[in-house]
Amino acid sequence: MLTARDFKQIVSGRRKGIGASLLRGLMWGTSLVYGIGVGIRNRQFDTGSKPAETVDVPVISVGNLTLGGTGKTPMVAWLARWFRERCIRVTLISRGYGAEEGSQNDEAKELEELLPDVPHLQNPDRVAAAKVASEELAAQVLLLDDAFQHRRIARDLDIVLIDATEPFGYGYLFPRGTLREPVQALYRASLIVITRGDMVSAEELQAIKDKIHSMEVTAPIVDMRHCPSTLRSASGKTEPIDHLQGKKVLAFCGIGNPGGFRHTLTDAGMEVVELREFDDHHDYDRADINSLEHWAIQNDEIAAVVCTHKDLVKIGLDRFMDKPLWALTIEAKMVEGKDKLETLLEALLAKIPEDPYADF
Repeated sequence: MLTARDFKQIVSGRRKGIGASLLRGLMWGTSLVYGIGVGIRNRQFDTGSKPAETVDVPVISVGNLTLGGTGKTPMVAWLARWFRERCIRVTLISRGYGAEEGSQNDEAKELEELLPDVPHLQNPDRVAAAKVASEELAAQVLLLDDAFQHRRIARDLDIVLIDATEPFGYGYLFPRGTLREPVQALYRASLIVITRGDMVSAEELQAIKDKIHSMEVTAPIVDMRHCPSTLRSASGKTEPIDHLQGKKVLAFCGIGNPGGFRHTLTDAGMEVVELREFDDHHDYDRADINSLEHWAIQNDEIAAVVCTHKDLVKIGLDRFMDKPLWALTIEAKMVEGKDKLETLLEALLAKIPEDPYADF
């Protein structure tokens, strides 16, 4: 069975040899079949033969074209805070990928800590969840997490994130590449957010924008960065980033873009002695914890072990033996085009029904 790392090594072409080439050929054939299915489904929604269902409040979708992490969680948190600062009730809705029945997945646990006053409904039937949010929770705005391809529910704003380090899925649909659908699907986007632009050259970043413009996509483009916010422990203790500035750390993560995490740690001034990578959505068991503890003990010179907030909520420990365990929390920062985003959000405010609870 291929791990996520093996998969990316193969589809990116970094893994050489006859075996890898044959596997890429098999993946290419499978991606053709997958593409036919995606095309048929999209045409059904485009022509209205399969209509999208509507709810009574504005709906914002945050999604992406590719598999893996593009930085949706910080973006969703930024949007939720923007509306909460204006006293608008927001509910988050997601499919709940990887969650056991009756429990939350890692993204939900992370968002619950970041946004304690924002309800989060997880349901594979996001239309049903949206109706619960609007009818029973009196939500005024719905935020759909990872929903660009979930076209069953109509949305007022479709925000698509593109990771500058892996922008177009290596040029192929899954499984030959990491595209969930052809890049031409960007015609549906209301706004395109390019993330991790600081990890590529100015020329590479401009090439991404040029490719988007070449497809005659009219959606405005925003540049977003993932900025370190605080260090957080499992018990809720926080420290400023400079608590570990200039110090040696071990790091691990189970996310879609581990290279992005390393870059963020380095930018925060930490010296990463070693980064241990797990597959995205990795479920840490006792053997993993023992291995990480042993790893920490072997590195006497480190000041701490650092992981992502998404990993910490699953591990729930403050320490690995005598070494503190910190999560680096990340916030979205719009470095270019923030005014374009806020113009779209302010237009949605006008669509929000009058609050029946305003006088209570």
